[in-house]
Amino acid sequence: MNKLIDFYFDFISPYSYLAHKKIVSLNQRNNFKYKAVLLGGLHKLGGITAPAFNERKMKNMKNDCNLIAKKNNISFKWNDKFPINTLNLMRGFILIDKNKKDKFFDVCFDSYWKNNIDISLETNVKKILLDCEIEQNSFNAGIKDQKIKDELKKLTKDAFDKDIFGAPTFVVNNKIFWGQDRLDYALEEIKS
Repeated sequence: MNKLIDFYFDFISPYSYLAHKKIVSLNQRNNFKYKAVLLGGLHKLGGITAPAFNERKMKNMKNDCNLIAKKNNISFKWNDKFPINTLNLMRGFILIDKNKKDKFFDVCFDSYWKNNIDISLETNVKKILLDCEIEQNSFNAGIKDQKIKDELKKLTKDAFDKDIFGAPTFVVNNKIFWGQDRLDYALEEIKS
């Protein structure tokens, strides 16, 4: 494969977590470009009510995620604090050095969707930064920098302008594949 698949994600999305774990299990991580978006921003732009705010959808989503995790042998625990505000962590993903992005990504996702940790709490963010060897003061200043704020807004708006409305979404050859269950289709498309 000589082309990357764009993978639009937000740490709040359990389906993004499950898709990522499947990508790793297939040894395909290097074939994806991870692109941060603020899922709440996408929903707002599209006039979409998130499943988290619909009791029936939420119940089904929990069951669905557990089924997917079990079938794919993925360690998964529905987080007791779902949903949370991931704004600072999404800004952080944009901010941090390229050589630390994979570790930051993995630690954030595992903390929230595997270890049931509230990653919106400052004390838990400190632990994530320590685990990733990211300097806390620089991180905290950086996520408040207007350029970083604007970059996340731009990435979210650009995704919306491409008709992306949820996470995960995979884009390859200008084709959109929405949902963790479309991962195989995106992988097939990149080979075509």
